[in-house]
Parts: sequence; structure tokens; C-alpha cells
Amino acid sequence: MHIIFITPEAMPCSRAGGLGDVSYFLPAALAKMGHTVTVMVPKYRGAEDFSLTRLDNLSRTVDLSISRRQAEFCELKISEGHRVILVDCPDLFDRPGIYGNEFGDYDDNAERFIFFSKAVFSIIPELVDENELTVIHAHDWPSGLVPMYISVYANRQPKLSGLGTVFTYHNLDNQGTFPYYDFAMTGLDWSHFTFKGLEFHGLLNLTKAGLIGAHLISTVSHRYARETLGPEFGKGLEGLLKERHKNLRSVLHGVDYKIWDPATDQHIAQNYDLRDLAGKEGCRRHLTTLFGLEDSTLPIVAVISRLLPRKGLDLIVKAMPKLLGFPLKFIFMGTGEDQYISFLRETAANNPKRVGLKLAYDPALMHHIVSGADIFLNPSRFEPCGLEQLYSLKYGTVPVVRATGGLDDTVVDVLAHPDKGTGFKFNDYSAEALTDTLSTVMGRYDDRAGWASIMRRGMLEDFSWERSAAAYEEIYSQAHGIAVEGGEG
Repeated sequence: MHIIFITPEAMPCSRAGGLGDVSYFLPAALAKMGHTVTVMVPKYRGAEDFSLTRLDNLSRTVDLSISRRQAEFCELKISEGHRVILVDCPDLFDRPGIYGNEFGDYDDNAERFIFFSKAVFSIIPELVDENELTVIHAHDWPSGLVPMYISVYANRQPKLSGLGTVFTYHNLDNQGTFPYYDFAMTGLDWSHFTFKGLEFHGLLNLTKAGLIGAHLISTVSHRYARETLGPEFGKGLEGLLKERHKNLRSVLHGVDYKIWDPATDQHIAQNYDLRDLAGKEGCRRHLTTLFGLEDSTLPIVAVISRLLPRKGLDLIVKAMPKLLGFPLKFIFMGTGEDQYISFLRETAANNPKRVGLKLAYDPALMHHIVSGADIFLNPSRFEPCGLEQLYSLKYGTVPVVRATGGLDDTVVDVLAHPDKGTGFKFNDYSAEALTDTLSTVMGRYDDRAGWASIMRRGMLEDFSWERSAAAYEEIYSQAHGIAVEGGEG
């Protein structure tokens, strides 16, 4: 197949979160399976650091209702069968940040990503070879218009007919909602701006475009797919998702084990594997030194997260006075809201030998934390998939998570399945549930032989990108079949 992968962020050129990882590792895995993958992403500031080739033959003028902008294109070759095409418009994308800066989201994000979607759509016919099966895979609201355009215009452009389309929503907290008048920039007929179309409580909703237009919809864990069929996590789109539930699929994120493997990881202090765990103690001591924590046998609890309410930081704030009474050490790494930054700074300052803090996303340090910590904590209110718990499992760092979304799908609870468990889960979203679970975990930690068994079971788990790619390969085939049969998106 030829998979055209449309995303607002993709490593190595851009990354704001997990989508940037997915948009690199999943295409790489698909390319290794023999498919051709073209990733399309905006050209943000910093992309010039890479060896780009201008694609002058693809230059386009994009009409945005009352204005026109020029779209230029350039290419970065990643490997055989895997390339990135970057959409260049300096006025819209040559800025700090992908979606916004330190003051919030950019006010013209509607214009920025409608332009991106229209520019991508305009060159898709140039990328389609009629002798190969081509599938469009769009990600999140910034790309949602592309499957909608293909659905609307397929009958007018021969190269668009028969194109299978897939739309993946990674997080319905961010739906791309904008004032109704921004709909004019899409170029679609106003008959599409109804509650059955792109209208959402009087606003334009770009996620709805993908959910309506694509042949198949996917999301990033089985539990999150079920959760978004209800009002708490569907965020107003649960009715549409229920209508299309027969077209809804779910595929977990993966891990590149060439990068995330304690047996070969070049970032960590000492290598180890499930047969010989001795090296983890060396990583643990090194981590203690890096953060200036006391050199003791107290277990280290790591939190690697954006510091946001939905990530459970409000629970940590409430629970911290009690947690500091437990025989534990803590390490926090992440960025986020000022209220949590201030709280963690104060907590670390008052407990310098017990609490370590890094207010940044530091990939190299992340390897040291995952390898040196004993426990990984994620008490999220909701978590569509999550990657950190997958890394932690491979490194024998036992996850303690709230049973939601991908956390529930990827961690087997020791208390419910003593012989199969890989971590610990709690259900109630409360500080009490968090502290009670950690109290239970500490009791299990003292049983060193039993704890080592939990570690080894987690290290044996397989969440490779190859597995995810195989699942998407099947979804792409199904989407192509629906398109060829003339099924509705």
C-alpha cells in the first residue's frame, strides 16, 4: 500500500506530545513491512535544521475565502519507503510552538490548519498512483478536513475515487472548535454547517469533519474507544460516535524497542535484562545522584507527565502531605500549569532529599528516570493511551495507574491477577484511592522475590510498533474495501 499520513506534528521535525512520536514510529514500522508511507506535516520553525529538498512542482495557491496564501512543499527522506513532505507557509508556521506559545493557543489556528488541510488535499492527486492501493490516514482535528474533502469531492476527481480514508482521534479534549464564520475558509457549501455536519453548538468543529468524512475511525486504546461513547469522555461527540460505532476501531500505541530496552540502552548508567536485574540498582543509585536525593533503600516513585489536571496532578497535590509520610522518594519531570509548577517547586525545596524535580521534557533524562525508578505513577483522570507506562514496563519499573483508557488496557492488576499482574490499578478518581494503592504497593515492594516477579512479567510484555502497524494494515485494507464498494464515510 501507499499510506499518506496527515498529521499536525511528526518527529524528527516537530513534536508537542505523543502524536509526534506516533507520526514517526508507526510510519517507520509500516515502511519496514514493505509499504510506502508519505507523512505530511506543516513546516514549523526549526525544520530547516534538516536536509530538505524543495518540491517546486507542487507549489499551490490556497483560497481561504477572503484571502489567498501560497503553499510550498519540501521533502525529507527518512528511509526507504518513508518520507516526510512539509507544507511551507512562513506567515502561518514559522513561529515558536506548534499550536501556541507561552500565552496560549494562537488566535489564527483555524486559518493555519484549514490552510494545511486544503494544501494537503490539493496535492493528493499528484501523490496517487493508480496502480497501487492508496489510503489516507488523518490524525486529530488539524487534519480532520482532509477525509471530509475526499468524501465530498471524490466523484469530481477520478484519482480520489476509491481512496480509503481513516481518521484517528487521539484526545477529544481538543476538538478544533472555532467561531462559525471560520467555516467560510473551508470552501465547503454551507449545507455542511448543520448539526449533522460540522456545526457544534453554533461553532465550527474540525474533529467532526474527520468523524463524518472518513470511511473508518480509530482511536488509541480499546478502553478509550468505549469511554468516548459516553458523555464524560465523548465531550459532546458521543452521539456521532455511537452512530458510527460499527466503523470505529482501536489500536494501542507502540514502543520502539531499539530505543527503549534496558539491555541495550546507551543512555542509562548500567544495562540489565529480565534474566539479570542487578544493573537496575546501578541505575537507581545514579538517578539518586542526579537529583541529589538521599542514598537510601526507599523506593523511588517517578511521575513523568504534563502537569495538568487531567493528568491527575490535582490528586497528587491533595495526596502529597500523606505521601510524604510514607517511606518513599519522588521524582517529577514535566511542564504545565503554573499552579502545579509552584506546588512542586515548593515541595521539592522543602524536601530536597526526598523530592526531585525537572521542569522540562528531557528525553535523555527520561531514560535515566525510567531505568532508575522503582515505581511509575500515573493517576490520570483520563488517558487515551499513554506511552510512559509502556516504557516503564520494559524497564521493570512497576506502573501504578488509574484504570482508565490505555492505562487500563496495558497494565494487568497484580491484586486481581496475582500470577499475571504487571502493575497496580485503582478505579476511584480520588486522593484516598491513590494513597491507599501506594500503601498496598509498599507492602508488596518489601517482598523482594515477589516484586522481581512483577518486574519480569512487565518486561516480557510486547507493545512493539510492529504489532500496532499490523493492526493498522488490516484497518487500511478495510477502509479501501469500503471505498471501492462505494460505502459511505
